Amino acid sequence: MGATGIGAAIPRKEDHRFITGKGRYVDDINRPGQAYAYFLRSPHAHAKINRIDTSAAQNAPGVVEVYTGDDIAADKVGGLICGWLIHSKDGSPMNAGPHPALAQGKVRYVGDHVAVVIADTLAQARDAAEKIEVDYEVLPAVIDLANAQSGAQIHDVAPNNVVYDWHLGDKAATDKAFASAKHVTKLQLVNNRLVPNPMEPRAAVGEYEEGTDSLVLYTTSQNPHVARLVLSAFIGLAPEHKFRVIAPDVGGGFGSKIFIYAEETICVWAARKIRRPVKWNCDRTEAFLCDAHGRDHVTHAELATDAEGKITGLRVSTKANLGAYLSTFASSVPTYLYVPLLSGQYNIPAIYGEVMALYTNTAPVDAYRGAGRPEATFVIERIVEMAARELNMDPAEFRRKNFVTQFPHQTPVIMCYDTGDYDASLKKAQEIHDIAGFASRKAKSESQGKLRGLGYSAYIEACGIAPSAAVGSLGAGVGLWESAEVRVNPIGTVEILTGSHSHGQGHETTFAQLVSDRLGIPIDNVSIVHGDTDKVQMGMGTYGSRSGAVGMSAIFKALDKIEVKAKKVAAHVLEASEGDIEFKDGKFAVKGTDKNADWGTIALQAYIAHKFNGQELEPGLKESAFWDPTNFTFPAGVHICELEVDPATGSTTIEKWTAVDDFGNLINPMIVEGQVHGGIAQGVGQALLEGAIYNEDGQLITASFMDYCMPRAHDVPSYQVGMTTTPCPSNPLGIKGCGEAGAIASPPAVINALTNALGHENLQMPATPERVWKAAQGARLRMAAE
Repeated sequence: MGATGIGAAIPRKEDHRFITGKGRYVDDINRPGQAYAYFLRSPHAHAKINRIDTSAAQNAPGVVEVYTGDDIAADKVGGLICGWLIHSKDGSPMNAGPHPALAQGKVRYVGDHVAVVIADTLAQARDAAEKIEVDYEVLPAVIDLANAQSGAQIHDVAPNNVVYDWHLGDKAATDKAFASAKHVTKLQLVNNRLVPNPMEPRAAVGEYEEGTDSLVLYTTSQNPHVARLVLSAFIGLAPEHKFRVIAPDVGGGFGSKIFIYAEETICVWAARKIRRPVKWNCDRTEAFLCDAHGRDHVTHAELATDAEGKITGLRVSTKANLGAYLSTFASSVPTYLYVPLLSGQYNIPAIYGEVMALYTNTAPVDAYRGAGRPEATFVIERIVEMAARELNMDPAEFRRKNFVTQFPHQTPVIMCYDTGDYDASLKKAQEIHDIAGFASRKAKSESQGKLRGLGYSAYIEACGIAPSAAVGSLGAGVGLWESAEVRVNPIGTVEILTGSHSHGQGHETTFAQLVSDRLGIPIDNVSIVHGDTDKVQMGMGTYGSRSGAVGMSAIFKALDKIEVKAKKVAAHVLEASEGDIEFKDGKFAVKGTDKNADWGTIALQAYIAHKFNGQELEPGLKESAFWDPTNFTFPAGVHICELEVDPATGSTTIEKWTAVDDFGNLINPMIVEGQVHGGIAQGVGQALLEGAIYNEDGQLITASFMDYCMPRAHDVPSYQVGMTTTPCPSNPLGIKGCGEAGAIASPPAVINALTNALGHENLQMPATPERVWKAAQGARLRMAAE
């Protein structure tokens, strides 16, 4: 390992431009002759549109054009799609309702797109939108899962508002396990709805280049090639070779910028209609209303154990709220990204999960950091904790008794865990956290009138979302491989063109570290290019902690090809057999001699030599590769939360947090630790603070930071982070992925700690001071009685 190579904890290269204000985001892009789009959104959760009168808006100052759903229908613009087909228990395909980019005949949630005004300035567009008259016939709104099946029908194709009624696992074997169980633990859970809130709201600039009859879209996307594919092949705006998508610097995404939204669709379509660039910037209220939300499950879970405390079966029944329309990958989140992870780190012989997905008159719900894996971990870690308490077993020992210990391990619900050492993570976490000292800390808290609790979360996730054969067999509409191209310049500098996309992950550093380590060149001699479909070959983007395990593996394989070609060049330059050439630390040497040449010399020779040892070879040094792994990766670990509750106010203070994770081999430990910190903060936000709430009329009453509580610095502690390492065998770098782990592990750790402190299992997220205070009153009475 060099000072800047694999394993070096170096600062991120890209941070200088970000912290000095030199980043280039979509909002920084302004095109000549640009107009501005403003969307008129539905004020009703559910209503028929009887009439739209745009005449006054059309005549308003500065207005270029006003469009409605009739206009996109006349142009045969396709609807937004869901790219993962799920079948119900009876084999029928999911009920996918139409999702036009502008409403056609009906609106289905507050914020639905009714019309778009395009004007010379944003202020003019906004003013003109107020002049549009819409005759709505308001319909009853379906808001929560409890009433969704009996409420007004939202889509004609979905009776009782059911998207699908799906299942996975062996029901008969699971029922048999429960029939013979010594003890059964039952738990009702709510996984609260969240709003992603990345730092940069979404934005788009659409442009039509008349000379080439082509379209350009600048957009805040996590996967620009997928955006181009959907907008071209399914929505039908232009052929791919006439359509360029550019995702420049993107200020966070957390999954919410994977999807294809109405706004970018309309901007690029309208740009061709008016022959002018069209720009749209999302304001924060629009983001709350219309960005795809996350989570929103109601679950009943049951865990069967035998007389020795071994888990024998798990059954889970979940209702998942998918909102008013199916977002791009919405159908996969509560199915194949959820139930296959219900086994957790445990050897559970029988598992059966069933999921009913339902439409409601709320914003669409899709992947949010972790996407299905946090929901699964919350279920299994809460019920495991509760079972241990009911069995009067130490929660850590109950987990240890049930850990998977032999690999590979085939779960009853698809996944085959390839490697791991779960007990090692648990032991290390307990040592770092000083579990032995908890009793004295608890006693001290009680002496001060406070309640102290400790909670574990032993999580596992399937990530490196990629294996095309696997996801294709489960209904995915595309393969999830990744691509890379390595270009070596004549002076030896290197350009990496990757289909992955960086929006905070640090690719410009970690990808360059891989190249620096492999080629023995300074990290500053490596540049990373991404986010432009005209520069980078087809790639699948960044989500599901796949950039390292899949994106970097593609780079690694392309570097293999570079080394092979460079050795051929070196053999010519050094007048030796290709088989005698060794390459190490940036130098080519002839085995057994002192003859050598450095990297720069060989790179230059690749561009000026014409024949290499009598063989005709192409000049240059450029190679590409695609990587499609054979399995998911399985990061795992143990998080321990220790907190204190003030029963007089219900306030919760996290006093200690220990995270021990197994991410396989690490490229940059500093960046990895930062990812863990950020994920934990988001998970703590879900557990204690965040929750998207609609009233009975379908109005989002948490539509601003005044009402939707985000975690602040004082809400999270200083973390104690440790690592264990079992390299992943399914990619050449042994990487497992780290981007989502903190958000997956942390919610159950917090709630397990709170219920431990309160002695009260029925505590749902977010555990606000009001909820905690109510639960604490019972705890105070018990303390007084003791």
